[in-house]
Formats: sequence, structure tokens, C-alpha cells
Amino acid sequence: MSKKIELTRENIFLSLIILLSAVLNFANIGIEGYANTFYAAGVKSMLMNFKNFFFASFDPSGFVTIDKPPLGFWIQTIFAKIFSFSGWSIILPQAIAGVLSVFLLYHLVKRSFGKTAGLIAALCLATTPIFVAASRNNTIDNLLVLALVLSCFPLFKAAENGKLKYLLLSLVLVGIGFNIKMVEAYMIAPAIYITYFLSAALPFKKKFQHLVLGTVVLLVVSLSWAVVTDLVPTKDRPYIGSSTDNSVIQLIVGHNGLQRVGVNVNSIGRRTPKHNSYKNKFSTNNMRAWNPPKGFNDKFAKRNMGNQISKAGITRLFSKNNMSDQISWLLPFALIGFVVAALQEKLKLPFDNKRKLALLFWFTWLLPEFIYFSFSKSVTHTYYMTTMAPPIAALVGIGLVSMWREFKEEGIKKWILPASLIVNSLIEILMLSYNSSSSNGYKTVMLLTGVLGIAASIILILLRTNSLKDNNLSLSKNILAIAFAGILIAPAVWSASPMFHKMNGSSPSAGLELFKDGRISNSRNYASSTNSSKLIKFLDAHDTNEKYFVEVPSAMTYGSDLILNSGKPVLTLGGFSGSDPILTLNQFKKLVNDGDIRYAMASTNSRGGMGFGGGKNSNTAIMDWIKTHGKIVPSSEWMSSGKNSKKLSSNSREGAIRLYDLKAESTALK
Repeated sequence: MSKKIELTRENIFLSLIILLSAVLNFANIGIEGYANTFYAAGVKSMLMNFKNFFFASFDPSGFVTIDKPPLGFWIQTIFAKIFSFSGWSIILPQAIAGVLSVFLLYHLVKRSFGKTAGLIAALCLATTPIFVAASRNNTIDNLLVLALVLSCFPLFKAAENGKLKYLLLSLVLVGIGFNIKMVEAYMIAPAIYITYFLSAALPFKKKFQHLVLGTVVLLVVSLSWAVVTDLVPTKDRPYIGSSTDNSVIQLIVGHNGLQRVGVNVNSIGRRTPKHNSYKNKFSTNNMRAWNPPKGFNDKFAKRNMGNQISKAGITRLFSKNNMSDQISWLLPFALIGFVVAALQEKLKLPFDNKRKLALLFWFTWLLPEFIYFSFSKSVTHTYYMTTMAPPIAALVGIGLVSMWREFKEEGIKKWILPASLIVNSLIEILMLSYNSSSSNGYKTVMLLTGVLGIAASIILILLRTNSLKDNNLSLSKNILAIAFAGILIAPAVWSASPMFHKMNGSSPSAGLELFKDGRISNSRNYASSTNSSKLIKFLDAHDTNEKYFVEVPSAMTYGSDLILNSGKPVLTLGGFSGSDPILTLNQFKKLVNDGDIRYAMASTNSRGGMGFGGGKNSNTAIMDWIKTHGKIVPSSEWMSSGKNSKKLSSNSREGAIRLYDLKAESTALK
């Protein structure tokens, strides 16, 4: 009977956690609109035909692709097909993936450390701010998280039983994750390889052979779409966005590979002038953790980045830089919990049981992520850190159960639990203090964290000074629940904030800062802040059946907005950032000569006005040619009045955006 009651209680708690996750992920997601308009425009284009769908084309004409692999966007496109295209339908898959990940993490932790640890882990994941933010956005990182969490189930079986088929299945799932977000999926690979290799199920030689075969399978699955796409003649497919040589392999190695560890991919395959090297750091909007070079003094960057520029180092994830409040609330407790659990389980060779293997795995998943996000000097969006959330949550659940076990015993280790709660509370208060002067909400959360987290932990210490009899034990459990609730308040409040205020669509993050307009408006990308309605009306009125509705310098300069609001084939000359070398000047002239394009946008910027990125390349020559040979269309005829359009037209880095009519030049060329 007691087992049945326990099972019922467990199911109730799990159901409440899943319900909480669903509310945080689903409630009012319509507030986000299209969220990341670049990706949303791509999904709208992918709905139009199978070619666009397969290659993940950004635009309806299949001119250039999204700068990511297609699997995540295939899923979004299928949802958009079923529920009709809208912001809600393309965000829905990520919200579902978030809830499923919470449910799966519970079972993963439970299988080795019991139901209590599993429930705590699930609760922590459900209330991790960046995890919730990514669930409420059409960035595809939480689809990746789901694939990685799924890969843990066969990995644990493989490590425990030495079964090759389970290892291969685990690596297949990682390969599927690669086709969602490329190299980011491999952050879990060290954990998989180390856990399997150190497991006691098989001799080392056999395990090495299995891992070699598994690596082959991983690479085959990972590169399947890339190889097929690169084998298609370039004339029969879109240009591979953000690559320098129109190949997916270069995109993997460059933009989505080496650039993520600080290597300037602009030097791979083409030359970029030195004067633009810093500007290119900002070609991906809303960077969060770029480490500025010595002497860096870019006024545009400082104006738009605010306190987002952070110094690389061991303390980065606890510093004032808009990263700590997204992922680090429970990180101290997770690390202390790992140490306690490792001592309890005598974490050393042989790794011959579920608990040892699970501990080894969760820590070796977290460690590379912690190192990367702490020390990377490259561009880093905060939402990338959602892949840290599962191992942190798992180690918190495992650690709390392990520390409670020590708390009930005699000896100095009994003080670790309340001490850890106090330490974690103090670090949270420190993180909250960074912005406490700007909002009373911060002060309220600080007070609650201090009262519940610290005061309850002190009471726990006082209770433990006496021997734990039945009454004291029951009371101590209740006080522990209050203290733990204390350190969950801040992340829970942060996670709840997107239900009431819209996040930055291109780089989502949660928190009390959403209640202030300043940070949101400073971090919006141009694609989501332009008003193209008047421009669309003008182009529609002057449409004479050209192949392309209009040329724009980049997806970020009107491109995404035009596709979303018109569904017309827009020629985004430089791809996402404006720096992709897609066309030569002669190729562009031919488009004009053939009557495929009449209207073109260019900037007055003296360096070619590519909007973002750029330098001396074919795009600069095309921009100069447009400005020399095109007739300026008065802005009053196509540009909407108002704050948003004015912002785009007067930006000091880009110069004024102007629309040119190339009809006269087309006639002259003929």
C-alpha cells in the first residue's frame, strides 16, 4: 500500500512539474510574433516548394540558404504546414521539445539516483531561464537539447552493458543533433566517449574499436545532408548562406565551426580588410559574450552592446554580463553536489555501476560547456547556453539527494548541505545586486532569496545541532524544502518573465530586464524593426513581372521583413549579414539586362554599404554600380514614416538606405 501511495505522490509531483514547464513554455507565446524573423522568413520560403524545403532556402526564389542545417527548420515547416504559418506555429516545436526534455531528464536521473533526484532535476530544468527563453523562440537550440537528452538513454545502456548497438544509436542521435545545429551538438561528445571508454563492461581494446566504428557512424549521419547538398551542382541549388565558397562543408568548418572558437572565418576563402575586422564581430546581431581586443573603442558597438561585452575567464558566468542570470543560478550548487556525490560513490576506476557512470557522464557534459562559455573570445549568443541546462539540473538533483544523505549522518559532512544552500544563495544575491538599483523587482527577489535561502538554511543548522529524531527529521525536510525554494525563486521569476513581456526575437533571454524597454530596443535586429508596408505597396504598384521583387543588401536590411509580409522573391545580395560573395558584378548586370530585377537597395556608406559585414568584395562593387547607374526613388514614395524606419535610414554605420530604379540601365544595357 505504501509503495502505491509513493507512486501516486511521485506521479502527482511529476505532473505538477510538467504542468509548470508547459505553462512557462506555452503561455502567451503569441506575444513573440515571428521571434527570429530571419528563421521565420526561411520557414515561409520552405513552405513554397520541395527544393526550398530540402535546402532550407531563406528566400522564395531559392537564392541563398539559412546559415544552419535544415532539420530543425524542416520540423518547423511541417508544423507550419499543419497549423498554418504563423509565429505561434513555428515556435510550437521548441516549446514541445522543452517540455519533453524536462520529462526525459526526470527518467534519466531517476534510473540511477532515484525518484527524488529525478524530480528535483526536472524542476530545475523547467525553471532554467535560458532554457525557457529558447523554448519560447524559433531558434532551434531546444530541438537540439531534446536530441542530446534522447541520446543519453542508449548511451547509459551501452556503458552499463557494453552493447555496441546502443552506442551507435546514441551517436546517431548526436548526428541528428548535428543536422539541427551543427558543431554545437558535439559539445556532448566528450561525455559520451569518456563514459563509454571508462565503463567496466568491456576490455579497453574492444571499447576502442566500438568507439572508432561509432565515430564513423556519427560522421556519416552528421554529414549526410551536407555531402548530398554539396554534390548538387551549384546552379541547381541556393547559395549556402554564410559560407565563403558556396559549400556546406566550409559552412561547418568556418561560420559554424572555427568562428565559434574565435577564428576569423573571413580569412578563409576570401580576404577581408583589416578596418572591418571588428565590425564583422557584429555581423551576427545581439552578441552576448565577445571578448573585446585590447584598446577596443568602437562607439557603435558600445552603444548597442551595453554591458553585454564581457571578459573571458573563470568568473565570467558569475559576472555582470547578461550571461550569469540566464544559466548560472544553480551552477554553484551543482558543482558542490557533484563533489559530494563523487566522494560518496568513490568515483574512480572501475566504473562498474549506474551511479558512477551517470556522475561521470553529467560532469563531463557540463565541464566542456563551462570551459567554452567561460573562456571563448568569439561571438556567443546567450541562448547557446541552453545546452548547459540539462547537466546542471541533473547534478543539482543528484547533489541535493547526496548532501541530504550526509546531513543525516554524523561527522563534519553533515554541514555541507546547509553551507551549500547559503553559498548558492549569497552568489545569487551577488548576481541580483548587479542591477538592483535599476528595479525594485531585483530587491524583492534578493530579499526573498535571503530570507528563504539563507535564513531557512541557518534554521536547518540549528536543527542539526541535535540528533535527528523522527520529529526533527520531518521538520528538517520541510525546512530544506523552504531553503531550496529560496534558491529557485530567482530562476523561476526570470523564467516566468517572458509570459508577460516580449523577448528579443533574434537573441532570446529571460529576466526582469524584459520589463524595461531599454535593453529590448537596443538589441532588436534591423530585420524585425523595419516597416516595409509602404515599400511593398510601391513595389507591387510598379511590378512588371521581374523575377525578383527587389534587391536588398542583406536579410537584416529589409530582407526578412519583406519576405514575411509579401511572400515575394527578394534577392538578398549578401545573404544574412550582407557579406556573402554570392554574385559577381557581371552576374548582377546580367540579371538587370535580362529584366530579372528592376529595383535595388543600397547604402550611402562609403565602404559599399553592405549593411553588416562586408569589406572590399564583389558586393561592394555591385553597390557602387547600383548607386552610379540607378535612379534614386524619393524616400517619400516608399519609406514609411515613424521611429522604426527612421532608425534604419539614419544609422551612422550604414548610412542612409536608398532605393534605386534600374529600369533605365536595363534598357541601356540591351
